[in-house]
Amino acid sequence: MAMRVLAIDTALGACSAAVFDTGHGGVMASESLAMDRGHAEAVVPLVARVVKKASLRLSDCDRVVVTTGPGSFTGLRVGIAAARGIALAAALPIVGVSTLWAFAAPLFATDDKLPVLAVIDARHQHVYMQMFGAGSTALGEPRLAPLAEAVRTAGDTPIRIVGSAARPIAEALIKAGRIPAAVVSRAAPDIAWVAQIGSIVPENAAPPIPLYLRPPDAQPQNASHLPRR
Repeated sequence: MAMRVLAIDTALGACSAAVFDTGHGGVMASESLAMDRGHAEAVVPLVARVVKKASLRLSDCDRVVVTTGPGSFTGLRVGIAAARGIALAAALPIVGVSTLWAFAAPLFATDDKLPVLAVIDARHQHVYMQMFGAGSTALGEPRLAPLAEAVRTAGDTPIRIVGSAARPIAEALIKAGRIPAAVVSRAAPDIAWVAQIGSIVPENAAPPIPLYLRPPDAQPQNASHLPRR
């Protein structure tokens, strides 16, 4: 049965939305704005524009899809809160999609044999990473790792690397004499693929729960508390 999906992504370096129709040729409308900050102010007007471009109302959609991470703490909270609010207002079901899987999926659409290492810059010489094998099978869970560990994980066999940390890992591999089969550097996943994945995820199997993988960099400063009188 055909499904119309509203997809939202604010997890990384973009604020994106798309309406995807599984029965009529895919993306009906989409928009993506490159940004590292300001997602909270941009996301709701952006969704409204995209839905209008698709000549729909929110209630015409069948499902809301949102990226759940890993990604930035603020970005994840903004996107998931917006998606939950829209789903509640329009009485729609909502599902979550991993950013790492959204990065990897387009590569498997062109070749489902070669493995893919999806990597996101987690700063401080660390990455969020997940390896996918032939047939797009996840080889382990998403995890936070030092960049050097991601380089070792890539191994000596041909591999494709995708994500916001793809370039430094590829450079380290090349320096070690190992040439990646493909390197796709992206600041954020393609919103069309977020929508497409979200259209096939079982509704009860992917709740919109943020995947943080690390504590926030900003911590409360106890020393700054004023003494009580």
